[in-house]
Amino acid sequence: MSHRNARTTVHGRQLIVARHRAGWPQAHIAAAMGISRKCVRTWLDRHAAEGQAGLADRSSRPHTSPRRTPVEVEARIVELRGRERRGPAWLAAETGVPARTVSRVLTRHQVPRLAALDPITGQVIRASKATAVRYERDRPGELVHMDVKKLGRIPDGGGWRTRGRAGREATRDRGTKTGFDFVHSLIDDHSRLAYSEVLPDEKGPTCAGFLHRAIAYFAGHGITRIERLMTDNAWAYKWSLRQVCTEHGITQKFIKPHCPWQNGKVERLNRTLQTEWAYRRAYTSNTERTAALAPFIEHYNTQRPHHALAGHPPTTRLTPT
Repeated sequence: MSHRNARTTVHGRQLIVARHRAGWPQAHIAAAMGISRKCVRTWLDRHAAEGQAGLADRSSRPHTSPRRTPVEVEARIVELRGRERRGPAWLAAETGVPARTVSRVLTRHQVPRLAALDPITGQVIRASKATAVRYERDRPGELVHMDVKKLGRIPDGGGWRTRGRAGREATRDRGTKTGFDFVHSLIDDHSRLAYSEVLPDEKGPTCAGFLHRAIAYFAGHGITRIERLMTDNAWAYKWSLRQVCTEHGITQKFIKPHCPWQNGKVERLNRTLQTEWAYRRAYTSNTERTAALAPFIEHYNTQRPHHALAGHPPTTRLTPT
């Protein structure tokens, strides 16, 4: 595959050489291939000097970079960052290098971000937010992820997304609280099949009831056996799901406290629900938004392309039912 800046491919360059050997004038070759005469001359000269190797792709990077930051300055930036643990703005003032250049130097030397370092010792924090090992279970039902996302309810007539902030403030009754909806979600690690419901709270019985219905939904789509359930350490998950998991032979797994990225697949589903369902358009009532969830989940499972599945929807990884 040719690199993105190339005007011709390797086969096109070979064609230039072949036509030149056949006696074509360079101007005719350029006109036939839609390139400049200089381009034709360049490839003929390279072929004459290097043979077939001269027609291969090569980097567009310049041979020299006279304005690149000197090595000594880069070393000082890295040394100051490690010793003082300061950001690009402070380092720029100390070294006389623009802050943007400092950021590029730190990136080039693979220096961790300050957020990933212990502020006292400067050591990389072991519980990094970047998951070092990405995984995917081998079969549907081997592991599922469960979580709850809290959303503010929409007042009748619509909120500020419908009326605008000024219009909403003019009619808002601050004495009336709209409250929150709790979006419970379950997603399969292998197929990414998802199930969500809008429920009034996140108490134990509510979570247990949701899990019962989610298990039935998964069974209706070919996942008849769930082996493991991963959740955070909420009280409702730790104690109220025990009976449901025992009934269905499910082993509970809990993430490390304060590390929600370990439950990343359902957290990513929460974000998708926000951007593509909850806040995708302006709803005139909370009931209208709630009613739109089930159709979206159906679309998510059967039609929406999923990046982790090479652009296919989750049901393509399931046995037809």
